Amino acid sequence: MTAVLFLDVDYRPLRIEPWTRAVVDVFLGKAEVLEYSRDRTIRGVARDYPMPAVVRVLRRFRRDKVAIRFSRLNIYARDAFICQYCGQRLPSEDLTFDHVLPRAAGGRTTWENIVTCCVPCNATKANRTPSQARMRLLRNPTKPRWLPTLTVAMDPSRMPTEWTAYWSGSLQQ
Repeated sequence: MTAVLFLDVDYRPLRIEPWTRAVVDVFLGKAEVLEYSRDRTIRGVARDYPMPAVVRVLRRFRRDKVAIRFSRLNIYARDAFICQYCGQRLPSEDLTFDHVLPRAAGGRTTWENIVTCCVPCNATKANRTPSQARMRLLRNPTKPRWLPTLTVAMDPSRMPTEWTAYWSGSLQQ
């Protein structure tokens, strides 16, 4: 399914959704199309229509009302896809999360006890605390008040050309 980049009112990346969602939001007056796809169309009964590639929502909304769900991807987003022990930035496939206080020692799976970790550092730390393993955390884990609105790590070489003008360098991996 073809994806569409949604921008907020201030032209910042908000999320990536299927093209069908973009078309519905445009017809309902909730969004406007900024860029159309150069190579894709929507086939209608009588004619073909240009497929949206980038749309902008037209109303401001409060993001802080949305509860932040505890999930692996949100842990990675909070820690910016960076191993909290060695500082290496990796794609999500090469990351895991680590219990700072191991579960065997009573550590719980909470925002305050989980950090993003690469596989080699996780193996080195094993079932110990960071001090026992002689490892240092880059940042102490806390529950975030907000997360980046776009948590998708996009390979710039695979990004649609229509998105590049709107994509922030800080969101690329």
